[in-house]
Amino acid sequence: MVSLSNQTRFSFHPNNLVVSEKRRLGISGVNFPRKIKLKITCFAAERPRQEKQKKKSQSQSTSDAEAGVDPVGFLTRLGIADRIFAQFLRERHKALKDLKDEIFKRHFDFRDFASGFELLGMHRHMEHRVDFMDWGPGSRYGAIIGDFNGWSPTENAAREGLFGHDDYGYWFIILEDKLREGEEPDELYFQQYNYVDDYDKGDSGVSAEEIFQKANDEYWEPGEDRFIKNRFEVPAKLYEQMFGPNSPQTLEELGDIPDAETRYKQWKEEHKDDPPSNLPPCDIIDKGQGKPYDIFNVVTSPEWTKKFYEKEPPIPYWLETRKGRKAWLQKYISAVPHGSKYRLYFNTPDGPLERVPAWATYVQPEDEGKQAYAIHWEPSPEAAYKWKYSKPKVPKSLRIYECHVGISGSEPKVSTFEEFTKKVLPHVKRAGYNAIQLIGVPEHKDYFTVGYRVTNFFAASSRYGTPDDFKRLVDEAHGLGLLVFLDIVHSYAAADQMVGLSLFDGSNDCYFHYGKRGHHKHWGTRMFKYGDLDVLHFLISNLNWWITEYQVDGYQFHSLASMIYTHNGFASFNNDLDDYCNQYVDRDALMYLILANEILHVQHPNIITIAEDATYYPGLCEPVSQGGLGFDYYVNLSASEMWVSLLDSVPDNEWSMSKIVSTLVANKEYADKMLSYAENHNQSISGGRSFAEILFGGVDNGSPGGKELLDRGISLHKMIRLITFTSGGRAYLNFMGNEFGHPERVEFPTQSNSFSFSLANRRWDLLESGVHHHLFSFDKELMDLDKSKGILSRGLPSIHHVNDANMVISFSRGPFLFIFNFHPSNSYEKYDVGVEEAGEYTMILNSDEVKYGGQGIVTEDHYLQRSISKRIDGQRNCLEVFLPSRTAQVYKLTRILRI
Repeated sequence: MVSLSNQTRFSFHPNNLVVSEKRRLGISGVNFPRKIKLKITCFAAERPRQEKQKKKSQSQSTSDAEAGVDPVGFLTRLGIADRIFAQFLRERHKALKDLKDEIFKRHFDFRDFASGFELLGMHRHMEHRVDFMDWGPGSRYGAIIGDFNGWSPTENAAREGLFGHDDYGYWFIILEDKLREGEEPDELYFQQYNYVDDYDKGDSGVSAEEIFQKANDEYWEPGEDRFIKNRFEVPAKLYEQMFGPNSPQTLEELGDIPDAETRYKQWKEEHKDDPPSNLPPCDIIDKGQGKPYDIFNVVTSPEWTKKFYEKEPPIPYWLETRKGRKAWLQKYISAVPHGSKYRLYFNTPDGPLERVPAWATYVQPEDEGKQAYAIHWEPSPEAAYKWKYSKPKVPKSLRIYECHVGISGSEPKVSTFEEFTKKVLPHVKRAGYNAIQLIGVPEHKDYFTVGYRVTNFFAASSRYGTPDDFKRLVDEAHGLGLLVFLDIVHSYAAADQMVGLSLFDGSNDCYFHYGKRGHHKHWGTRMFKYGDLDVLHFLISNLNWWITEYQVDGYQFHSLASMIYTHNGFASFNNDLDDYCNQYVDRDALMYLILANEILHVQHPNIITIAEDATYYPGLCEPVSQGGLGFDYYVNLSASEMWVSLLDSVPDNEWSMSKIVSTLVANKEYADKMLSYAENHNQSISGGRSFAEILFGGVDNGSPGGKELLDRGISLHKMIRLITFTSGGRAYLNFMGNEFGHPERVEFPTQSNSFSFSLANRRWDLLESGVHHHLFSFDKELMDLDKSKGILSRGLPSIHHVNDANMVISFSRGPFLFIFNFHPSNSYEKYDVGVEEAGEYTMILNSDEVKYGGQGIVTEDHYLQRSISKRIDGQRNCLEVFLPSRTAQVYKLTRILRI
């Protein structure tokens, strides 16, 4: 029997299993005052067997996990024989296994490793207090300063060497709630309060002593609590035998002391007539006979053992001691009220520092010369946002609408989450997209950076609204059937020191590499130290945070080339696999990406991850078990660069159809995992121009040659989007406003434009008029091709006709046939295009229709085509179609003819 007379002893480090599990279950600990005794039965003989079974189970699970794992599997499948790269993959796999072993030394499992936000940061504790934790291994002293303590660096502090700082550099600070005037301290020292669930429960009026007495009376069966009520019975009897009035007075009287087995059998014989409850439910067998020492096996009664393990722990009685939110509000004043401003104070070898906590979830960045601060977000249960909708099912294909909340409004100002929810989400649904991708959501100090220089990774940007406003945005998107992706930036971070992570604890290598390696060669941002376990803990917990807290459905990982290579991707590549395994490759960064994908897909099976990598690292979308990085999709960055190049510098009659096709279908092995786009935010924001601005921006329809320029621009705008959409993989992306040909670029307010917001918005008023309405109608028709006919999920396109002289491209995808005539002047009356199936083909989309801004040259008598038995383009049959210049047509096989 073991008595626990004090609170359970535990480590406050975030890797501690007990604490994290209690947090997850809403249990802060089984804590009793000193006068309360709890009885726990221990089976010492059972422990070695249980430990052995645990190790055996772990070994078996490890071997099962290794089954089917081949570090060079995708190379074998693709028939690629490169000894050096294969060796690199094997060494990376071994290093990854070692990394996982290191993780499991400090964390119970991957869920624990990816859930640092459950302990780090500021959290309400059930024992009427607020707990704060953050990582700062380079500091000597840590404190929380805020408006709740007069910004004092001594009132709420922890010091190195004491309870507040562990060996890994994590600082732990407790902020006790304050008793209201006239209130007495709780009877139970570790009194718990339920702040959220049953928050109106209040105080039942039943004392802790009464609850514990009730537990003893109801929980224990007769005889089971004997040694709780009479815990000194056995020691007293032993004392009486050894030192009582009838005890032996000399060694001769003491005589020989029988061995333990003999004494136990004598005692059992003497008590054979006692009630069963007085006898122990076990027996002792001595296996050490004939040896100078004894080996005892304790054998328990099978019936009693089964009964013991089936007995539920008395948790309901412990929970009954909790009081409700009303009782807490009546007795205490919160140590950190909702909406309080605070910062982290460090004393370092170089002097004192004030920092915004790295795990802060709501931050006000530096504004108008004021120093940044975190905001404690703890709304009352009545005011907190409550989720209304469940997540949509993951579709077979993705039609992604890329958005920036700040520029999503029509007015020259920073738009909010609330305005985006009301105005933009309905438009996205109406336009036929099934997902949105948000850029610039994590907090960033400088608005003009578009959100790519993140300062606070766990905070949604306060310039757009509150955390609950963002939850409402995600929830309403789910209610409309839209998935929500974030453009996540883990490839670098802002170099800002006052609000970001740079020099966070005074040291130059806390989160980032030291020296030149810690700085991006061209952008001045800081580069993460992916080989550090605590940095990995931070980044992977950040990925899990947005999914857990805000219910997002996936990520696009921004600029992987910046993190994979020490040259940040700014180097020439020789199309040789050596470029992907030489001394410039950061193996730690690759292992982070592998680990992130592995953990995310296990913890959240429906999550979607998209890789944006300009170097197309081998195995981006291959399974981790086969040597890949584990992404679901990769972005074809070459397509948009090609279109910009053609529009800017190549005459229309010199466009190469072969180049267009080879760029759009760049990697046939992974074509189904390709995310394609004609233009994303880069063309509109990053110093460039949208296609609409290039093609017909500033064109006056009434000026000489204006109509021809406008017709050309409208035709190419539609054809570029149609061929990019239909020739790619199972995912397509469009940036906000480009679907209707937004005529202006995006320009964020900076000193160079006198901080003007005139171009930092979207002209939604153009949707209902002229050219822009026609382009929107055509884009909506494109989305419907996939929504109603499943174009993108019908396998890969079969491109069978590419004619550079005629500037015609044709390909099929399932029963659909796509034909494009890019020639600026030549029209073809009867152009032969090969088809495999003999039958009738009906035109379902014509880019030249008047309702799409076309000329209406193709009449209805051309909409139905019957195949001719003539071998063309390697196909058994052909169609003779009318192809006006700069037009595109989509046909569907509606009737098969058997010949």
